[in-house]
Amino acid sequence: MTTDATSFAPPAGLRESKKQETRQLISDHATRLFMAQGFEQTTIAEIAAAARVAKKTVTNYFPRKEDLAMDHQDAFIASLAGTVAGRRAGESALAALRRAFTEAATAAEPVAGFSGPDFARMIADSPTLSARLRDLHDLREAALVGALAEATGATRDDITPRTAAALLGAVHRTLFRRIQELTLAGQDNARISAAVLTEADSAFGLLEPSLADYATA
Repeated sequence: MTTDATSFAPPAGLRESKKQETRQLISDHATRLFMAQGFEQTTIAEIAAAARVAKKTVTNYFPRKEDLAMDHQDAFIASLAGTVAGRRAGESALAALRRAFTEAATAAEPVAGFSGPDFARMIADSPTLSARLRDLHDLREAALVGALAEATGATRDDITPRTAAALLGAVHRTLFRRIQELTLAGQDNARISAAVLTEADSAFGLLEPSLADYATA
């Protein structure tokens, strides 16, 4: 019987599962240290020691230090574009995004801005993380431009999807920031959800005159 190195390798699914476990372990330890010590004050070496991995392992999984604190950033960036792409028959982009936000706020989901007071404070106290959050909002808006352009048959540099994305993105940024403010003020998720859902009606309502029928499926 012949063998080779691959004969002793774990199945691909098991390897991927192990990688995800390691990634989550590193992220969990990093977040704990960031919240306890501050983002800028925590080193990669401390994170590696806490997770019992090599520094190189940390940077292989998370090329930038900010990625350790915002490990769900890919889902955040894709969220608005994904909602538009998956809108229901007869539903406009505005209606779909309004519905999705209502669902996310009701469930107190992190993508809407619900993070808990310790995490919110960590972001607010760190210039680096605050800047990265602004970048993520910009990237999410850029992805939304692409989704709106595709939905309407426009090009990405057409001013209409760019303007619509800017308006829709601004509402989401404002509501995200509002959730963070209420979190830092000590309100619990139930009270925050109730308050922000009422405010969301007003915020999205401002866009109805111009975007009520835009990008209808």
